[in-house]
Parts: sequence; C-alpha cells; structure tokens
Amino acid sequence: MTEEGSVDASDDEEGVSVPEDVDSAEELVEPIEVVLDPLDEALARAEHAEREIAYKEADLQNARKRFAQERADLVRFGAQHLARRITSVLVDVDRALSNLPDEAEGPVLEGLQMLRERLASELASSNVTRINAKGQPFDPTTMEAITTVPASDQHPTGQVVDELEPGFMLHDRVLSPARVVVAS
Repeated sequence: MTEEGSVDASDDEEGVSVPEDVDSAEELVEPIEVVLDPLDEALARAEHAEREIAYKEADLQNARKRFAQERADLVRFGAQHLARRITSVLVDVDRALSNLPDEAEGPVLEGLQMLRERLASELASSNVTRINAKGQPFDPTTMEAITTVPASDQHPTGQVVDELEPGFMLHDRVLSPARVVVAS
C-alpha cells in the first residue's frame, strides 16, 4: 500500500521491492569505478611512453637509412641521363669510323679516333660499360632481339648471332639494351 507522495514499489518474485518508475534493474546499479593506485597508473603510462619513444626512434633510424640509401643511389646513378646521351654520341662516332674508306687517312680520321677514345675513356671512368652481346646467350634483361635467324651448327638456338647496336650499363643498370639478332 502506498501513501500519496511516496514512491510506489511493487514486489517481485523474490520479495525485493523495486520502484515502479525504474524500467530495469540495470538502472539501479551504480557503476563501480576501479580506483587504481596512482603509482601503478603512473608506471603504466611511463611504460607506454617508453614503448612509443622506442617505436619513434626505430622509425627515425629507418628513415635515416632510407635517406642515406636514396642519396647514395642519386650519387651513383645521377649521371644516368647524361651517360645515356654520351653513349649515343659514341655509337655515332663508331658508325662514322666504320663508314670511312679503308684507305682513309689524315686529320679527320685522327680527330674521330681521338674523339672516340676520349668518349670511351670518360664513360669508363664513370663506370659505364659496354654490354658484350655477340656470340653470347641471349639475355632479355640486357638485350633486345630485333630479329631472329634460323639456328645452325655455328649458332645454336638462343645465341646472339650479330649485334646491330651496342648496349651500355651504368653500374648494374641498363642504360640502353644491346639490339641483337638471335638464332632460333
């Protein structure tokens, strides 16, 4: 029985009285806050901060290593574009020398030979090397097959028969592939 102004309560099966304006028992339960010891909380935060610092330091070291590698690659391959252009000039000088008559003499021939030697020496000093293709097995990473010819006893399948245009490498990178004829 209730009086006016008092909280209405109904009895549930276990005999516990619950006010009628409460929809569920969960509304009656107050959340329990876990009280951590301030020292434990500070230690946990310190451990978390130490882990974060270690991760950030490792990231920084990795970034430094990447930067150093990229810088070394720039120094190593920075002249790649210029070397590619100079090799094409060397190929043109070689063509000019090969198209001169056998009895050619004089200052023009000497000048072309000196120019060819100078270009070759400058490229060699910059670690530019010519790809050795003729008579070698075909290597698609350093050579480009322009055409094929039938295989023979002298030239087995997969062997380079002729080099149409020389190829060049800068360190371990292909500047220009050797353009070749391959036996198939």
